[in-house]
Amino acid sequence: MKTITVGQLRQNPTRMLDEVAAGESYTVTRHGHPVARIEPMWEPATPRIEYRPSRRPRGSFRLADLPPLKRVWTVEDVEAAFAWEREDR
Repeated sequence: MKTITVGQLRQNPTRMLDEVAAGESYTVTRHGHPVARIEPMWEPATPRIEYRPSRRPRGSFRLADLPPLKRVWTVEDVEAAFAWEREDR
């Protein structure tokens, strides 16, 4: 953060505002005491990063190669759980 006096701000406000637009922050002083802070309203633009999906190497793992999952709950188990819940209330 840079420091600038009120007199310097009056002499060349355009240069200071250009630097603020580029991301710089200023503390404005009067008689050696800080009286204001001038900061950009948003973060300076950052370079755009593009992500591209990587190509799957040959012979790598595929979800289709997994064995089918075994069913943990049967229809009877689910019906018994609902019946038990209804009785509990």
